[in-house]
Amino acid sequence: MRPFIQRLSNLSHTFVHAYPNAGLPNSMGGYDETAEEFAANCKHYCAEGFVNMIGGCCGTTPKFIKAVREAVKDIPRREKSKKNERMMLSGMQEFIFTDNIKFINVGERCNISGSLKFKRLIKNDQFEEAVAIAKDQVENGAQILDFNLDDGLIDGKKAMTRFMRLALSDPDIASVPIMIDSSKFEVVEEGLKNSQGKAIVNSISLKVGEEEFKRHAKIV
Repeated sequence: MRPFIQRLSNLSHTFVHAYPNAGLPNSMGGYDETAEEFAANCKHYCAEGFVNMIGGCCGTTPKFIKAVREAVKDIPRREKSKKNERMMLSGMQEFIFTDNIKFINVGERCNISGSLKFKRLIKNDQFEEAVAIAKDQVENGAQILDFNLDDGLIDGKKAMTRFMRLALSDPDIASVPIMIDSSKFEVVEEGLKNSQGKAIVNSISLKVGEEEFKRHAKIV
């Protein structure tokens, strides 16, 4: 857990809480770590300033929690990181729009409106070949991938779900943020349900009226 907790702590402007198991389960599904060993491991998270709260999950008992309390009672809590006002997106990796980025490459070849090849593949149910287009774009430097499956002859919700699940099962594609591109909110919503990390929504419209626009914005 350590590298992940450390990374979360560095990025997060909120409180960070860790509640590990008492080690890894043994072959019988039990836990062999003692309360003292568990407390020593937990102490590292606190001493290095990674967490605001610490606790125990599977395999721990009141004895474990008491040992943790004794181990960490004199260690100051983590200071919350200052909130970063920059745009941060993510797939499986974070993408922060810093000053040294002059422009962002958005791969738009997985867009039915902009690519006849992609449109043909989706219409012919050749989703694996369509996913290869996404992978090529990442390999050629796309920092964000635009997915648009709007077409009158295609069920946009089903197509978006299937394409995103196939595409994001590839770690190279999943590493970059996704731009969910549709004029139909139900398709946008389906895309968000299947995206990893923090995506871009392109876009929601005021044509539906202000109240509906706000409802869509809340869901996003």
